[in-house]
Order: sequence, then structure tokens, then C-alpha cells
Amino acid sequence: MYHYRRLNSDISFFQKIKNLDYILIICILTLSTLSFFIMYSTDGGELLYHSKSHLTKLVVFFILMIVISFFNIKFWHYCSYFLYGVIILLLVWVSVYGLKASGSQRWIDLYFLVLQPSELMKIGIILCLAKYYHRVSIDKVNSFLSISIALSIILIPAIFVISQPDLGTSILIVTSGLIILWLGGVKIKYFFISFITFLISLPFIITSLEPYQKLRILTFLNPDRDPLGAGYQIIQSKIAIGSGGFSGKGFLQGTQSYLDFLPEKHTDFIFTLFSEEFGFVGSVGLLLLYTIIILRIIQIGSISRSSFARLFCFGFAFAIFIYITVNLSMVLGLLPIVGSPLPIMSYGGSSMLATMIGFGIVMSAKVHHQQTIA
Repeated sequence: MYHYRRLNSDISFFQKIKNLDYILIICILTLSTLSFFIMYSTDGGELLYHSKSHLTKLVVFFILMIVISFFNIKFWHYCSYFLYGVIILLLVWVSVYGLKASGSQRWIDLYFLVLQPSELMKIGIILCLAKYYHRVSIDKVNSFLSISIALSIILIPAIFVISQPDLGTSILIVTSGLIILWLGGVKIKYFFISFITFLISLPFIITSLEPYQKLRILTFLNPDRDPLGAGYQIIQSKIAIGSGGFSGKGFLQGTQSYLDFLPEKHTDFIFTLFSEEFGFVGSVGLLLLYTIIILRIIQIGSISRSSFARLFCFGFAFAIFIYITVNLSMVLGLLPIVGSPLPIMSYGGSSMLATMIGFGIVMSAKVHHQQTIA
């Protein structure tokens, strides 16, 4: 009990309220409001399952974000390895007892939420490596042992996620981890060597892919090879985005989506529906909102006194940027379809939970930005 109080008794409750980043909160609330209305649109302009569920999760997880922000950033530093370990155990559990759907085994049914632990690992990997590089001295960052430990932290969950199989999420986990390695001070030459090794091994990696994964790559290279089959989704996505024009067709007026030409429009392809209804202007506005959020997270990291808080904030900001880039590139046909949700906007409890936890820890860094960690 004494240790818990020592981690949380630094400033008063009212000071914590004052220290919250209200610009970031307003941006998150604005994004959440947009996501609810676009989810309402996916339900055909009625308050049905997707919109009701999405709204409930937005409210609950937003409150959770605020609660998380009140915990001292020391608490999250202290619990980082433990939380990483818990998520690893959840990944092990999923591999044995997880729910199966569409050929994948990724979920745990908690009754109130169908949890996808791989989404939580996107935050867990940043937390764990932020603590690790907070502890590693500068002269040992580029040592073989230090890099080996960091890579093990990244690869262990990635292997579990690949086996589900979920190649897209595993790539995002690895990318998030590599970002922390770079921020932690690992020399660029090691990334270059790794990239060359990856290119050399690429033919072997491709041959080991599942048939549906190979089909996604072939479809990415030439969607018109099977316009009514594998290429249908990306072709319809491009048509919908293009049909939105400059100012869009208007809220609830998207023909591609309402005539059910767009599969999975409420999840990974939510931007397609948004772009059709609000056009180029709305899409730019949405990207501007994401940009403000990312820049705000970076600013919070820059004023934090502890290297752990800085590493987490910078790593989370880069991760959000990558998630957005991958999702938009995917729906525009610039990358193969890998199953990457658009943060907050896409339907999905696990993705939203992980993102809100990340925002909560960032907010904790802001509330306790004067806090140092030995």
C-alpha cells in the first residue's frame, strides 16, 4: 500500500485535472464524434448494432482514458514488464483456446468484449521497450546483448501473432518496436543491415505465406485480374473514394456504401465511406485532425522529464502515424490489404481499447510531466 501511494501521491487531484491536455482531449472527442456519425451511416442512418456498440465503447473507453491519466507515469513504468508479460500469456491462451473465425484464431470472448490480444500488444511493445531503453545506459545501447534482448522482446509476440495467422498486425507490432529501437539510440547502420537481410530473404518469406496472403499480394499488383473476386473490394473502394469528389455526396448519401458495394465498410474500409460522403475536403479535415493529435503527443513527450515518458510518447505518436498511413494506403490500393483499422474511426473494441489506453498513458505523461524516474 505504501509503495502504491508513493507512485501516486505526487500532486493533488485538482492539480491533475488542471494538468490534463485539453487540446488533445477536444481532438479525441471530435474524432470520436465523427466516428460515431460515420458508424451511424454504416447502419443505414439508424441506431443499430454497430452504431450502438461503437458509441458504448467510445464512452466507456474515453472514461478509462481519463482514469489512466490520473495514475502517475511512474506507475506505468513500474508495471510495463508485467503488462507485457500478461499480454504474452493472453497470446498463448488465444493460440490454444481462442475463438476461430474466417480461418483465424485471434480472439478471447469476455462476454462484454471480444478481446484481440494482438491489438493490446501494439501498446504493450511500446511500454516494454520504453522501460527497457530507459534503463539501458547510452554506451550499451548498440551492444550485441542489448540489441538481442530488444529484438527478442519484439519477435516473441510477433511470432505468436503470425501463427494466428495475422501477418498485418504482426508487421505493425514489429514496426512499433523498431521505432523504439531507433528512438532509443540504435545506430542506423543496423537497420540498414536488417533491411538488406530482409530483401535477401524476401523470396523465402513469400513462399512461406498462406495462399490467401499470396492472393492479396497478387491482387495488390493487379486488382483487375479478378475484379469480381479478390480484386472486388479494392476496386469498389477506389470507386467510392473517387465518387466523393471535392465536397462529397453528403451525410447518409453515399451510394456505393448504401447499395452494399463496399464490403467491411465499418471496419478497415471506414475511410472509404467517410471520403465518399465528405469528399476531399472532409478527408483533408480528418487528416488534419490526426496531424494535430500526433503533434500534440510529440509535444507532450518533449516536455516530459523522464526518458520513459518521452520514449513512450514519441513511439506512440509514430505508431499512430504508421497505423493511419497503412490503413489509407490499403484502401487507396497503394499497399496490399492487411487488416489494419483506422484509429478510433474503425469499428472494433480491441483496437479502440488499445488506442485509448495509449492516449491515457500519454495524458499521464502530461499530467505528471515534471516527474522524474530513476
